[in-house]
Amino acid sequence: MEQNQTILAVDDDGDILAVLKANLEMYGFAVRTAADIQQARELFSPPPDVLLLDLNLPDGDGIVFCRQIKEEYHDLPVIMLTARDRISDKVIGLDSGADDYVVKPFDTLELLARIRVCLRRAKHPEPIPLVCGDLFVEPAQRLVTIKGVPLELTPKEFDLLCLLMESQGKILSREAIRRALWKDSKIYSWSRVIDVHIQHLRQKIEVEPSSPSYIHTVPGVGYRCCAAQN
Repeated sequence: MEQNQTILAVDDDGDILAVLKANLEMYGFAVRTAADIQQARELFSPPPDVLLLDLNLPDGDGIVFCRQIKEEYHDLPVIMLTARDRISDKVIGLDSGADDYVVKPFDTLELLARIRVCLRRAKHPEPIPLVCGDLFVEPAQRLVTIKGVPLELTPKEFDLLCLLMESQGKILSREAIRRALWKDSKIYSWSRVIDVHIQHLRQKIEVEPSSPSYIHTVPGVGYRCCAAQN
């Protein structure tokens, strides 16, 4: 049994909420349910341990709501539960800050496993600041600066930058990056989404993106982060 951890499930389908509540409570979770964003907001005091979020809600877009929640509660695990199964939808969902993306219909045991993974990640101690030349990242605050000037990154760009800086000086293959940041191999094993994110990240942190000083391409292998050379 779980340790009375709280899950907030947001879905406009009452039948799905009833099933989620019954099944998750059977495994010891305390479950709050909301049919729309307004109700969900009202149930954020205190914040839940995990947010299960549908994307199609009657009073707003689940993607927008996810971004807002991640800005306010950086460490809150968000698992999207949705019928949207297109690759583009999954990319957008994960880029909005979601920790996982589960397509309906789903198996309860699989959902439980994904919830537990998210909870284990949330228990990790606060990471130490990362420094690469003039580039500074404070993971706990999700703050990025260059020469003291703050930068605005998307959640996925931030996670990608942290991954590269944590392995500073080492080469990370595209497959290693995919496994670390994008869990669904069916989506990303063949696509250029990692290269596109690298390109976007360079445009924000590099003085000259075509001749990068921080994130370097290792042809045929992947990428490496190292300090700018003077």
